[in-house]
Amino acid sequence: MKNTVLIAIVVATFFSCNQDKKSKYISVEKKIEQPKVQEKIPTLTNVDTLSYADRGLKYALNTQAVLGNNLMKAIESSGTSGALTFCNIKAYPLTDSMAKLEKVNLKRITDKPRNPDNQANAAELEHIETYKEIIANQELPNPVISESGGKVLVYYPILTNSMCLQCHGKPNKNIASSTLSKLKILYPEDKAIGYGVNEVRGLWSVTFNK
Repeated sequence: MKNTVLIAIVVATFFSCNQDKKSKYISVEKKIEQPKVQEKIPTLTNVDTLSYADRGLKYALNTQAVLGNNLMKAIESSGTSGALTFCNIKAYPLTDSMAKLEKVNLKRITDKPRNPDNQANAAELEHIETYKEIIANQELPNPVISESGGKVLVYYPILTNSMCLQCHGKPNKNIASSTLSKLKILYPEDKAIGYGVNEVRGLWSVTFNK
């Protein structure tokens, strides 16, 4: 497979027009031909010293890394078709496994689900709309944090890039006809298409103990 293929892996930093400012969000773009620069992700031994935002980000990034590595293998082996099969069969079990490992609750939610189980609730839909406005205004997205009892809930926006459009873009423009046909078979109620680059695809929802 050509080295220019983009792999949906992890982390990035959102830069506004003011490059001196930055705010973390979960992205899904990485080029194979470029060496991967590892961001230091704190280990479980020092997680309690982190802010709630950074703790939630750590859990989300660890999970996104596992999903990304497996997705990369599927793409290298079987192209976009392999990616669809992976997402359909393996994404949920891997996310659940990471949640158990980290002892947190992890979800990916959206206003336009491919899988109905990813449908955002009313409060989450409001967060998604807020993030859409923030991105449209080229402002910096920051995590939403709430506390209840002994629990902390953190949301991070997930933004699209050119890689995402192979499965989430516009039919017959970004999404190949063969991919579209398989999507209709795997996800007959699919709503997760029609996106452009740098749009809010959904949110990571991370819940953990204080």
